[in-house]
Amino acid sequence: MIEFGHMKLFRTISMALAAFGICCQLSAQEPDGTAMTLEEAVGTARMQSVAALQARRAFISTYWAWRSYRASRLPSLTLYGGLLNYNHSLTLLQSYEDGSLRYASASNLQNSLGLRISQNLPFTGGTVSLYSDLSRIDQFGAGAGLTWYSQPVTISYAQPLFAYNRFKWEKKIEPKAYERGKRTYLESMEQVTLDVVDAYFNLLQAEKALEVARTGCENTVKMCAVAKERLTLGSVTRDEYLQLELRMLGDSIRVSEGQVEVRKARMALNSVMGLDETTEVRPLLEDILPAVDVDYDMAISKAMDNSTFPLDNEISILSAESAVEQAKADRGITMSFNARFGLSRNAPDFLSAYRNPLDQEVAGLSFSVPIFDWGLGKGKVQKAKANEEVVRAQVLQKENDFRRTLFTAVGQFSTLRGQCAVSRRSMEIAAERYALVLDKFRSGRASVTDLTNAQNDNEAAAAKYISDVSAFWRGYYTLRKYTLYDFIGRKDLEINVEEMVEP
Repeated sequence: MIEFGHMKLFRTISMALAAFGICCQLSAQEPDGTAMTLEEAVGTARMQSVAALQARRAFISTYWAWRSYRASRLPSLTLYGGLLNYNHSLTLLQSYEDGSLRYASASNLQNSLGLRISQNLPFTGGTVSLYSDLSRIDQFGAGAGLTWYSQPVTISYAQPLFAYNRFKWEKKIEPKAYERGKRTYLESMEQVTLDVVDAYFNLLQAEKALEVARTGCENTVKMCAVAKERLTLGSVTRDEYLQLELRMLGDSIRVSEGQVEVRKARMALNSVMGLDETTEVRPLLEDILPAVDVDYDMAISKAMDNSTFPLDNEISILSAESAVEQAKADRGITMSFNARFGLSRNAPDFLSAYRNPLDQEVAGLSFSVPIFDWGLGKGKVQKAKANEEVVRAQVLQKENDFRRTLFTAVGQFSTLRGQCAVSRRSMEIAAERYALVLDKFRSGRASVTDLTNAQNDNEAAAAKYISDVSAFWRGYYTLRKYTLYDFIGRKDLEINVEEMVEP
């Protein structure tokens, strides 16, 4: 019996030493890493993360679409022509006298060159052009000769009547689409910040959990040795001792699992920040939180002024109205007015082609009137109108939902700073209580259950504090994303377009 008792004592001591060794070993393996505040982590992610790069590229695409739209409103200068167009073939000709057909041999070389300047007119939907061109035909064979044909100056105008004017609607929509692109970029960067906040505090939570688990493991090992001595004195029951021994083994497992969780959380943070997996980032828990007062009225005003939400609604309504007008235009009379006025001359030599040119005037009106289309046009108009009504109803619902969401976000955020102060004090109290219970257990004035409860409360309080700080920053940056307003710096978020698009 004495030998068996010695074996049990040896086994208990061995288990305690093994558990203590695991704690020490994991502590030694934990790298120091590079300390980084939340602000530094956010700055790094905004500069080099994949999500930030995608947001920048998306904006650059929107920027050049805007530049293309603006260019379409400016005059365009075009050089056109055809060079060395040689033709040697049989051409079918019809006699004007009797209508007979015959093939004649054609052999010529044609060259032409011209310069045209065109301008779209957004208020009418028409296009005005001014051009000058010159053609030369070299005729070979029996009727060999040279002919020059010049149009020194010609002005033309094409105007659709009763038609859909896309220039008018583009003028309404495109500036808003460009502004939406800028705001979308800012919101995307705020989403990058939110992703960093989540990953940053997940790592902080994992590291804190590992630290608490390691400390608890070391303390449990020590208390297990104390309990072994008290077991021989009868002040600790066998059941309590086994409970403490089981806690010791569980703590060693939690330390091992915590090490894995820290590694996973660090790799997730590196991924969000655009760093390679070898970088060891050590997050810092900042105890001082900024005093941020957010008023709902100001928040909704900033959201309506700065965010993409109102622009999305305006563009949706304008697009629906545009579709209705296009359906109406396609259903009714289609007319087009075309006119051309200028000078022209043909001559056997170059200089003569520009002497005493003759004026030319060409004008005409073309039209198309649908008489019966089996209700096709009416159906398209009614469909477009129904879609417009749906869009307007959806916009109204979205605005109500947005206001409710923002109201909830402001209300929740307003309590978070005070909640962080409470949870911090709770963490301090739990840590102090755990230390007192440890001392009481050593002196035999506390039970194993008291020790276990104090340790559990200490771990829960530490986790709760980090969770509340994380909720504070997530709530703050969520409001920034909704409003595109810096509540700490008290200024609207802005984008430096020139800096982003420069090569």
